[in-house]
Amino acid sequence: MSCRALSAIEVRLVELEDPAGVWALDGASLSDESILPRARARCPGEREGRLIDRRTLLAGTGAVLLLGQPLAVDAQQTGRVHRVGFLSLQSGLTSTTEAFRQGLRELGYVEGRNLIIEYRWAARKEERLPELAAELVRLKVEVIVTAAAPTIEAARRATSAIPIVMAAVADPLGSGLVASLARPGGNITGLTALSTELAGKRLQLVSELVPKVTRVAVLAHHGTSATRLFLEEMRAAAQHIKIQLVVQEVNETGDLPGAVAAMQRERAQALIVQVTPFSADNVKRILELGVQHRLPAMYDVRSFVAAGGLVSYGPSLSEMFRRAAFYVDRILKGTKPGDLPIEQPTKLELVINLKTAKALGLTIPPSLLSRADEVIE
Repeated sequence: MSCRALSAIEVRLVELEDPAGVWALDGASLSDESILPRARARCPGEREGRLIDRRTLLAGTGAVLLLGQPLAVDAQQTGRVHRVGFLSLQSGLTSTTEAFRQGLRELGYVEGRNLIIEYRWAARKEERLPELAAELVRLKVEVIVTAAAPTIEAARRATSAIPIVMAAVADPLGSGLVASLARPGGNITGLTALSTELAGKRLQLVSELVPKVTRVAVLAHHGTSATRLFLEEMRAAAQHIKIQLVVQEVNETGDLPGAVAAMQRERAQALIVQVTPFSADNVKRILELGVQHRLPAMYDVRSFVAAGGLVSYGPSLSEMFRRAAFYVDRILKGTKPGDLPIEQPTKLELVINLKTAKALGLTIPPSLLSRADEVIE
């Protein structure tokens, strides 16, 4: 294979059909240099691992053809197209998906060139997950990327051979997904959002946010292993700082008004929302009910605060999805998933929305404002 033949891969891949109908290059063509910034290739005489950009690669084509020198086997391997599965409860591309793709691009993987991502969207229907996971297995993808307990469980049940990368999960150890954080074992690795471990810290921040708070409501998604662990940690933390919890578990959107009304009847002074695919799907309704009942609410991730929530404390989901690309890269290069430690967030963000605070008639203590990583006004 010549350097010219390597670049022609992008032309051949244009004709590939995406079964999910979401090939999603956001309108950019494969010839657009903005999405094909760099190519990893080795031509005769180059040192291994050198990166050359697309323009340089094409410029060198004529010289290679004139010399008539065949490329080495290494260059043929460079031209390999990897196939990665992406299993999600969402309905399509999101900011976190784009962060994952960006992470891959930074590592030299470009969709339509040396990478095909088989996206499978459950569109909020958990019952579809087993079927979609099985489909990815039949396609013989090299790795499956997913996030949140339901999708991870579906992927795990579908295969014990194909590596699974968790872009974000609340508590992989407590949920029994891995044997240990240092050496996960099996075919699963990835990143933890520390949702369970941070429950106590979020409760402490709520006690600073609402002076003299004694009763805090918790909105949780009923029936998941992550919820059980989350509530256990929350109750232990509440007992330690002498706060009474008002727990409401919900199954569907229609349960929300009654759950929040019950919190008010129980004289809850603040609210902590468990961030799950369910709460993400219903963020607008949860925010509306919180303001209606004047409940200052704490969330795990920034996106809820950007949408109008009061405060969040936790890792950046976008950064976690970007880091998931690193795990994919290591696995594609031969590392066993069980040998890759589970990564914990190194940076936690405190985000406060002053506009929402004003709507709630709440004054944010200066001590809390000074520690905020971001203040939305």
